[in-house]
Amino acid sequence: MAHRRMLEMLALAAVLMATADGARAQNKAYPSWRGEWSVAAPRLPGQQLRYDPSKPFGKGQEAPLTAEYQKIYEDNLVELAQGRQGLFLYHASCLPAGMPSMMSAGTFEFIVTPETTYIVADSDIRRIFTDGRPWPAESAPTYQGYSIGKWLDQDGTGVYDVLEVETHGPFKGPRTYDASGLPLAFDNESTFKERLFLDKKDPNILHDVITVLDHALTRPWTVDKSYRRRNDKYPNWDRISCLEGTTYVTIGKEYYMVTEDGYLMPTTKGQKPPDPKYFPQAQK
Repeated sequence: MAHRRMLEMLALAAVLMATADGARAQNKAYPSWRGEWSVAAPRLPGQQLRYDPSKPFGKGQEAPLTAEYQKIYEDNLVELAQGRQGLFLYHASCLPAGMPSMMSAGTFEFIVTPETTYIVADSDIRRIFTDGRPWPAESAPTYQGYSIGKWLDQDGTGVYDVLEVETHGPFKGPRTYDASGLPLAFDNESTFKERLFLDKKDPNILHDVITVLDHALTRPWTVDKSYRRRNDKYPNWDRISCLEGTTYVTIGKEYYMVTEDGYLMPTTKGQKPPDPKYFPQAQK
């Protein structure tokens, strides 16, 4: 009887401890990421936003690509030099940038709730679910992927200070890291692991340490992207749709520009006009 009573007391203690741990978790405060954030790395004249902000644009990124994808990337750079869009053609078509290039956008807003953290970028919105849900058995392909996160209190202060995130597909594609056309594998089976946290010395710097696992890479690729808080109250930037005022027209794998008088104009030397086969009168 005494042994049975001891087991019951131990079981009750375990339940109480689990309840207390749950209550403490619910009572933890979330970090203040409110405001308007922009990419912290300096943008040099003629320098486009790049995936690794600590390295130069283009080949200077030194991405650990496989030999196959290094060749694909270099062929893409040749197209860019000719005035074409290369693998970044989707940008001219106004398709979403998706992961991971959307995290190189110019301006961000982080909206933190207990169940979901929303990342509102210039071009898209990410949802990071932090409600303890399991991975879905099936999900529709998206450019952003499906993200599940977990808050950590690593300093033991009672305030969450790190958001760990894992993002899986299925993804839509093709996707690139940045405007240089640096490619991810065309199988769209990327995995992204992130740690988001405020800088310990400057609470107006937010780090996003991203590790990419992708079949176009010889090894996982980790970079530290950082964002500077420009407005600590409410974001107030002008979000412009890609379609707003664009002069690009994409036809097949070619893109053209529309002149002020409404005519198509080539964007590169020797570019052929689109095939008018569905306009019989135009062929006469």
